Parts: sequence; C-alpha cells; structure tokens
Amino acid sequence: MTTGLAMMGLTLLVAGFVQGSTGFGFALISGPVIGLVQPLLLPVILLIEAIPLNSYVAWRERHHLDRTGAKWTSAGRLVGTFGGLWVLLAVTERQLSVLIGVCTVLAVLATLCVPAFAPGRRAFVIAGLITGVTETSTGIGGPPLAVVYQHRAAPVVRSTVSVIFVIGELISLVILAVSGKVSEHQVSTAILLLPAALVGAYASRFAHHRLEGPAMRYTVLGFALVSGVVVAAQAL
Repeated sequence: MTTGLAMMGLTLLVAGFVQGSTGFGFALISGPVIGLVQPLLLPVILLIEAIPLNSYVAWRERHHLDRTGAKWTSAGRLVGTFGGLWVLLAVTERQLSVLIGVCTVLAVLATLCVPAFAPGRRAFVIAGLITGVTETSTGIGGPPLAVVYQHRAAPVVRSTVSVIFVIGELISLVILAVSGKVSEHQVSTAILLLPAALVGAYASRFAHHRLEGPAMRYTVLGFALVSGVVVAAQAL
C-alpha cells in the first residue's frame, strides 16, 4: 500500500509539473499509473487533484485569459458532457476509443499541413463539444483543446485551457457525486496525495516561461498526437 501511494504521488508530481508547464498532460500521465495501482480511484481522484492544480495555473496567468474562447468552449463542453453519456449508450467503449484516437491523430496531421488560423466561435464550441464527449466517455479531454489553441501564445493557452478544465471537472465531479459514484476512499486518498500534484504545479512556474512560440506549438501538438495513439492502441 505504501509503495503504491508513493508511486502515485511521484506520478502526480510529474503530471502536475507537465500540466503547469504546458497546460496539458495531467490525466494522460497519471491516469494509466493510478489505473494500474488502484483502478477504483478513477476518475474521481483525477478530478479532485486537477481542480486546484488548474485553478492555480489559471490564477497565475489570469491576465492572459481568452475570455471569449473560454466562454464558448465551456458552453460546448457542458453540452458535450451529456453527449458523452449518450455516446456511451450507443457504442462500445472499444469502438469509441478507437474512433477518438484515430480522429485525434488525423486532426494533428491535418493541422500540421495548414497555415496558422484564428479560431472563431464555431471552432471553440466544437472543441468544447468534443472535449466534453471525450472526457466524459474516455477520461481524456485535452487533444481537441490542444488543436484549437495550438497557434495561440503559451500564456493564453495555459490560462484559458486551465479555466475550461476547471469548469468541466467541476461539472463531471458533481454529476458523479449525484450518481453515487464518489466514495469516501476516493476522496480521502485524493486529499492525501493532493500536495504532490500541487508541488509539481508550483515547480512549473520555473519552467513554463521557456515554452513559448514554436516550442509550445509542437509540445501541444505532440501531446495531442501521443494521446490519440495511446487511446487507440489501448483499445486495439
């Protein structure tokens, strides 16, 4: 048990650092390890850990927040949450994972072939819808946001995506609680390990400013590509 907690704590620290530095990667890094050690903790532990983590990043770079993008993406995210529940009833988990993984990889490849663009209201809403569906049904919601925000300045990406994540995580946690899917063990373990994620997020303040321009764009696209491959590979 102690070894498992130490492993999860170290993973959450690393995931918090990556999330705080780039705006993405927390669930992708920590989810598989926690699933291996104590799968019954998922997805509640990730939601509880991510809310204060993303809140810190959003506050740290609050002056760069894209309010319009956050508003429309969050609106789409809310609708997408219920869409994800519907999708879970219509297709198998394996079919959904393969579909999401393939679509994410294709989106990244297509993005690399097109010039820079400024996403409008429609793009934000669609990204939010897809994020709501994918995060609700698979636990990974970052790739659609990574694609739509790839050409924006790094501080804008981190602050805006963090706000979108916090809103979505609160919605998901409330839905799970109302459905009776949140246990005392999940909450107590999440609180016990919370300092690790917060230390990682705080440490990112010494590295996040280095991820600017092309470096940020390729980091974001790389995250989306790896996410798509991992999701599809796990389902095959």
